[in-house]
This record gives sequence, structure tokens and C-alpha cells, in this order.
Amino acid sequence: MEERKKEHIELAFKSRIEGADANRYFNYEPMLSPHHSGAPTPISFAGKRMMLPVWVSSMTGGTRSAAEINRNLARVCAEYGMGMGLGSCRILLEDRSHWKDFDVRDIIGNEVPLFANIGIAQLEKMLKDGSWERLEELVHLLRADGLIIHVNPLQEAFQPEGDIFEEAPINTLSRFVEKTRIPLIVKEVGQGMGPESLKALLQLPLEAIEFGALGGTNFTLLELRRQEDFDTKPFESFANVGHTASEMCAFVNEMLDSSIYIRTRNIIISGGISDVLEGYRLVRTCRMPALFGMGSGFLRYATGDYGKLKAFAEQLKKSLSLADAYLRLRQQPDK
Repeated sequence: MEERKKEHIELAFKSRIEGADANRYFNYEPMLSPHHSGAPTPISFAGKRMMLPVWVSSMTGGTRSAAEINRNLARVCAEYGMGMGLGSCRILLEDRSHWKDFDVRDIIGNEVPLFANIGIAQLEKMLKDGSWERLEELVHLLRADGLIIHVNPLQEAFQPEGDIFEEAPINTLSRFVEKTRIPLIVKEVGQGMGPESLKALLQLPLEAIEFGALGGTNFTLLELRRQEDFDTKPFESFANVGHTASEMCAFVNEMLDSSIYIRTRNIIISGGISDVLEGYRLVRTCRMPALFGMGSGFLRYATGDYGKLKAFAEQLKKSLSLADAYLRLRQQPDK
């Protein structure tokens, strides 16, 4: 106890809160609940059961550290009941030597959902040449529960090796959902989607839409900074184009009040979610069944000592339990 009190004194001046953003959204009610000690309430997703409303999505594949990262992430997802999306599996369509980077079903187990991942540009080409069934074979061989299709027009446009879309992505997706029975997730890669794109997607029979909202890793900016042939400064404003996770939740909620027929089952709120209470708030605010993603938080601890990744997940679980016990969403004024 003496050592703990000494630490309190040393850290007191470093632990001052100048402005608490979460306080705008929650009432703190310390009198109404004990500390929760029971198991979390299970969540159904893609026919599987999750224990936390957290999605660990689309990190990496085909690099030297990919196997270690994916195995550690699969292990923590199995232990804490979280869903997982693999990084782009495109390389497996070309070179099976990287198979071990993605083969994590035995690690993650069969209880929680695991999704493979491919880009919309590859899907467009495979539909055009009639080889799209190879994607179903890929899902089957990985023993995955479905397929993520990532949509990234700005990244591809600024990438020196980028692919060119010949069709609008919504047309490609509409054709694919008519052909396949595998569960699908559609995601952006870091700039989110506006209301018209969300409206079009919500009318497709998708397992989920993943936001990939503005505020997280920005692949448009990343690709611009890879350029060496010209000054990229005049084009970097493209990296600021997009929509935040909070904006996109509001768009989805507005769609529920419209007359469109919504066929999508779930929302995955990701992109710039670095604070657990922000993810918790958005899941509670969204009127569709929702999970949230904290990709960078998990990736930071996914290499090296598994104990650090486990400690992060344990703190995340504890934080969600505390939020359930002591926080109540405030009524937000109409804007």
C-alpha cells in the first residue's frame, strides 16, 4: 500500500484532466451498480458468437511479420470472443507460398467469426473473366465465415501500381451478391462513405458494412507520400476528404427513418476509434446492430510478447464492463 500511495503522489500532477470529451455524451452514475463480474452478453454475428462488440479488422498479409501478427490477433480474438478480418488475401490468388500468413482458423477456433479479404478491383476483374468462384474457394480453404470486399478508389488512383475501376463499385457488388452465397462485408479503407454510398450498400444483403472512416490510417495520404517523381503537397487535400465514424452513424440512423428497404444486417464502426468510450458510445448510438473496431490499438501490440496484447484486450473488456455499469448516454440536442 505504501508503494501504491507513493506512485499516486508521483503521478498526480501528470494525471490532470483539462477537458473531458466523454462527459459531453455520458452521465456518470456511480451509485447504481456493483462492479460487473459476470460474463459479457453474447453477440451474434455471421452465425457465430462473440463476447465483446469488437472487430479486429484487416491488418496485414504477405509481409515478413504478417504470420506473427495474424496468429497473435487470432489468439486474442479466440480468448476474448472478438471477430477478426484478415488483411488482403490477394497474394494467395497469385502465390500460395504465403498461405501460413493467413491460415489461423485452428488458432481462432470455430466459435468466433473470421473473414477473408479482397479488393473491389480484384473482384471486378474476376467477375469480368469469370473466375470469381476462386474467391469462394479461397474462403473455403481458409475455413473463413465470409469475405470482406474493401473499396479504395482514392488509394488506387494515387498508388503508382494502383488498379483502375472500370465500373462503379456498387455495380460490381450488386452483380457479385447475385452470384454468391457467402456472407459479405463491404468496407472503405480510411475515408468512410457519404450518405448516397451508404444508402446503396444498405439495400444489399450484406452481413455488414464496415465504415473505415476518416480519422484512422489514411491510405490516400500514405500512397501520396510514397511518390518520388513530383511534389505531392498540392494533392494532399484529397486525404482530408471523407466522413467520420460519428457522421456515418448519423447517416445510418437517418436511413432507418427513410422508406428504403434495408437488407444489411450489421454495422462495424471503424476508422479513428482510438478511445474505447468513443467506440462504446457509437455502438450504443447506432440504431442498427453494431460492433466497433480499434485496429491500430491491436496492431501496436500484435508483434512480440503476447502478454502485452492480452493485457490490452483485458483492459478493453474491463472498460466495456465499467461503461455498462456506470455510464448512461445523455440525450443529445437536435442540431
